[in-house]
Amino acid sequence: MMDTYMQVAKFAQTWGLVYFVVIFAGVLAYALWPKNRERFEDAANIPLRED
Repeated sequence: MMDTYMQVAKFAQTWGLVYFVVIFAGVLAYALWPKNRERFEDAANIPLRED
């Protein structure tokens, strides 16, 4: 039983880290993509608008 737990824990630690690094890189690329600049600048100015 303990051997199975250790295998699952090792798998989750290794591939979980890889998974989160890939997701982080994807989010970072989306946030810094030049095409999205205008959308994010518009969203940043929402609190400053006078309706």
